[in-house]
Amino acid sequence: MILVIFLYAFVLNVTGYQLMVIDKQKAVKHRRRIPERKLFLTGWLGGALGILIAMYKKRHKTQHVTFTAGIPFILIVNVIVYSFIIIKFG
Repeated sequence: MILVIFLYAFVLNVTGYQLMVIDKQKAVKHRRRIPERKLFLTGWLGGALGILIAMYKKRHKTQHVTFTAGIPFILIVNVIVYSFIIIKFG
């Protein structure tokens, strides 16, 4: 069960990171962007760490309070949920 949780978290965090990278590339090229709700949904589903890393590594959305406050909050929720699932089912 722990392996499944790890793989789930890994895939979602890589996905979150990639979504932020793609959105940054689109922003630079003035192209159609990835909706913020999709980025937040990815975070809520467990990919907040990947999004947070991409935010600061790629300097993307760091001026948006909804991201600078929201994504760390979602990350805390992710850690609590992952911990609960590991303790309960692991």
